[in-house]
Amino acid sequence: MKKITILLSLLPLLFSCKDAVSVNELKGYAVFGDTISPNQTIASEEMLKKYEHLKEGDTVQVKFTSKINSVCKKKGCWMNMTLNDEKEAFVRFKDYAFFVPKNADGSEAIVSGKAFLSIETVDEQKHYAIDAGESKESIDKIVSPKATYSFLADGVLIKKQ
Repeated sequence: MKKITILLSLLPLLFSCKDAVSVNELKGYAVFGDTISPNQTIASEEMLKKYEHLKEGDTVQVKFTSKINSVCKKKGCWMNMTLNDEKEAFVRFKDYAFFVPKNADGSEAIVSGKAFLSIETVDEQKHYAIDAGESKESIDKIVSPKATYSFLADGVLIKKQ
């Protein structure tokens, strides 16, 4: 009986050590959504290669790191992340459960979740352009649906500056 009591009293200590490692891993990051590890991420160039092999309806669970190009200026409910000089991923947040800071443009971030291709309607594109604070002239140029590299994030880490 004494051995069981001793083992049970040591159990919380083991879990607290695990949490301390997580806290150390997360130093230097702001956490949004699920807590994710900054380890075992892929670079934006590798993420672009994954997108290029997807067909509409395919999804891939992945964690990648890149720069945030832009964030929804109304709520922080979406962001665009760099894949290369010309392409980016449109990131939304699972179940609309969390947002990121509206001033996170230019920050380095890690996102974990599902990557997929989507076709955005003209109305959706215009809605996002309005959220981004685009000019009326820019919004009026949106006239056809477009394929988008989309990402549904369950967790985001943004590097503190």
